[in-house]
Amino acid sequence: MALGRLRLVPAIWRPCGASRRAFGVVPRREPFLFTPGPLTVSGPVKQAMLVDYGSRDKLFLDTVVDVRKSLLSLAGVSKEKGYECVLMQGSGTAAVEAMLGTVPKNAKVLLVINGAYGHRQTALCEYMGIDHEVLAFEDSEPVRVAEVLAALRGKDFTDVSVVHHETTAGVINPLEELVKNVKSEFPTVRVLVDSMSGFGAYPLDMAWGIDFAVSSANKCIEGVPGFAYVICRRDALEKSKGNARSLTMDVYDQWANMEKTGQFRYTPPTHAILAFRQALAEFQQEGGRTARAARYQANYEVLAREMQGMGFEFYVPEACRSYCICTFKTPEHPNFDFQTFYNLLAEQGFVIYPGKMSKGNSFRIGIIGRLFPEDCEQLCLAVRRACGTMKVPLPL
Repeated sequence: MALGRLRLVPAIWRPCGASRRAFGVVPRREPFLFTPGPLTVSGPVKQAMLVDYGSRDKLFLDTVVDVRKSLLSLAGVSKEKGYECVLMQGSGTAAVEAMLGTVPKNAKVLLVINGAYGHRQTALCEYMGIDHEVLAFEDSEPVRVAEVLAALRGKDFTDVSVVHHETTAGVINPLEELVKNVKSEFPTVRVLVDSMSGFGAYPLDMAWGIDFAVSSANKCIEGVPGFAYVICRRDALEKSKGNARSLTMDVYDQWANMEKTGQFRYTPPTHAILAFRQALAEFQQEGGRTARAARYQANYEVLAREMQGMGFEFYVPEACRSYCICTFKTPEHPNFDFQTFYNLLAEQGFVIYPGKMSKGNSFRIGIIGRLFPEDCEQLCLAVRRACGTMKVPLPL
């Protein structure tokens, strides 16, 4: 049996009505989450949450130390090299807000955007009163490094913020090239990175020149929701003291308290952190980032072959398309209705996600989490059955 394939909890859904007649009885199991997150996770990760740890217990505090150290290692750095990892309660967006809140009160931030999650940073800056400008690209294309550098020239920007893997459409941005070029020409400009759905699957090395990077427990490390984390240069973090626009989102204060007491300032997500420790162990057992990326790539190859064989079209060109999120254009056939399609897949035990594209209708299929190529093959069979029920002929 492959690592972590155990499904502990039976699903609560059962096919009914027209779906039962079309598909017969589907064996009860948990649904597979083909989404950007939360994700399908392994049985042992779920099982790790069955233990109750107190927030001040040594066993829990030791877990926090292990998690912080492991995350620094995954980012290619360590405390000894001058870097810190700060765990923050909440969603990935909470960590992005906390990261943006580290900028000085007189900061001016260039937001480099090619999707909805970049635009969310615009909203966060507006809420916090942070001076900013936007350099926007289409959500089906990567950011262009030359244009970012041109936008920085002759301006008084203190920070530049970019999304590593734009989950909106599944576009991978040239992070290493961008960071190294920015730091080469503008060494005092801080680089902020949202690597929510990239970290753990795509390379990210803080030593490239990244000042702050954030990600979440329930993405490519395959933990459960409940906390996110900020990885940063210690000297940049120390300079952010007093900059926070929010008490609970104060990265410096959270870090200072962890360093002093080993504890969170406020109630920690104990069970989510225990699950994440197990997820990190499975990540390493699988072979680290390279092996995790290889499995996701194998998932992508199955999905691309089968979906294109049915006539579905990708939204993102292959040159910048990630192997974590696949966005497909909604078919133009009059019988195709996304909500019906979604429901038919869900009744077979496969959960997908609607699109967030700026142009035209689309839907997304996430292939991260505890998913394997055979699961992707089963999803594609379910897609064929759903199209048959809707009387949408294939290939499209």
